[in-house]
Amino acid sequence: MKEGKVYLVGAGPGDVGLFTLKGKHLLVQADVVVYDALVSPEILALIPDSARRIDVGKRAGSHPVPQGEINRILLQEAMAGKLVVRLKGGDPFLFGRGGEELELLSEYNIPFEIVPGVTSAISVPAYAGIPVSHRSLSSSVHIVAGHTKHVPEAQIDYEALVRLGGTLIFLMGVGALEEICKGLLRAGMPAETPAAIIERGTTAAQRTVVSTVKALPEHAREAGIGTPAVIAVGRVCALAEEFSWMEKRPLGGRTVLVTRPRNRAGRFSQLLRDYGAQVIELPCIETMPLEPNPELDEAFSRLREYSWLVFTSPAGVRLFFDALRGRGKDVRALGGIKLAAIGSATAAELEMRGLIPDLVPEIYSGEALGKALVREVRPDERVLLARAKEGSAGLPKTLKAAAVAYDDLAVYETRYTWPNADVAARMLDAGEVDYVAFTSASTVRGFVNTLGRQDNLKFTAVCIGKATEAAAKESGMRTAIAKEATIESMVERMIELGKGEL
Repeated sequence: MKEGKVYLVGAGPGDVGLFTLKGKHLLVQADVVVYDALVSPEILALIPDSARRIDVGKRAGSHPVPQGEINRILLQEAMAGKLVVRLKGGDPFLFGRGGEELELLSEYNIPFEIVPGVTSAISVPAYAGIPVSHRSLSSSVHIVAGHTKHVPEAQIDYEALVRLGGTLIFLMGVGALEEICKGLLRAGMPAETPAAIIERGTTAAQRTVVSTVKALPEHAREAGIGTPAVIAVGRVCALAEEFSWMEKRPLGGRTVLVTRPRNRAGRFSQLLRDYGAQVIELPCIETMPLEPNPELDEAFSRLREYSWLVFTSPAGVRLFFDALRGRGKDVRALGGIKLAAIGSATAAELEMRGLIPDLVPEIYSGEALGKALVREVRPDERVLLARAKEGSAGLPKTLKAAAVAYDDLAVYETRYTWPNADVAARMLDAGEVDYVAFTSASTVRGFVNTLGRQDNLKFTAVCIGKATEAAAKESGMRTAIAKEATIESMVERMIELGKGEL
């Protein structure tokens, strides 16, 4: 049996961009992932399908899995020869009880490593525009636990903190906010000292209240601030209004579910994040080559009979050329054949192989592609459609109506899959999702197949084209359509929706 090992990994404060490279490297290799409630859905979505997930769900005031049981889980999984990632919010050694979790492992000589995480004590104020140190305002930073293991309010020496000056950061202190502020005032801190509380910092749900030590508890109550939140006290908090940036981005405060296949989601997700959205990648379809595929073998043997080769997706291009190479052929087998692509992404996939399509319709849809082909294809020419087994009917219907000779070749099939359906369902039920991005009708079907109809929920389905929008409407969703069938246009549509430009 292979030797097990435990990695204590800090997941950071929530923004997946703050998750360390080493943490991600270990997470994608894990056999078992033991995670807390404060780990963001974006990071949970990185867990491989093959890994077993154990939610130990520690939340403020609620520990359904006792710490001792968590320690035993880590020990048992490692003794079974597993690579265990213990995923903890923030940094595991800063009020994360990481030291306690190592005690039992050390007793049994279980190998372990520590992977520090970006702590919320510094990153959350930074995302609110508060530098915890500033040469003119604060030369020291003091991080304090707002509550301890045994009492809801920590036994804090407020007089010592006030004498030290500098910036005070209180973690896990929302429930004790009023006592913290009173304690500082009793210790002699000026009532007008700037103070702030930042809820769910670094995520799309971030909210910041800037006030004074005296007034912060009242202002936090009025705003309905809840956990998790970071409290900052000190003159640097006065800079928040000037330096605030997170909540000012065009999609700041918005959460988007991206449903396209994982290998196609990267650029779309990054574009959304660049505009400030929190992005949850939850692919609900995957494309799989059809093997064995005698129809494809026959088409390859008759390639010279075709004048046009038509692709309706990047996946179709990728899998067609994989199959071509797998049969000992290359692009020379396409000599003299014209190429058509349904849109810019499909065209780009061809161009990566040194092939420039002869035809790309102005409107990226099967029907528009069919109409464009009808204008270009001569009566003596034959067309080969290389696409999904469940391809939409618009393209062949248009060709058939115009008496264009064609063969419809299924290169791959689309399978519905949603490995993180529990994450999506929880967020949707809680009304935490603003937009669900659909880039094809098949992603809509995959979404509904997994989660059921989504009537009367708060999210808007942002769709890339008419066929996708029709599928979403048929499933009972509130929809918005991008002006152009591109991911850039989908992002622009979300920004417009956020401004109320319907």
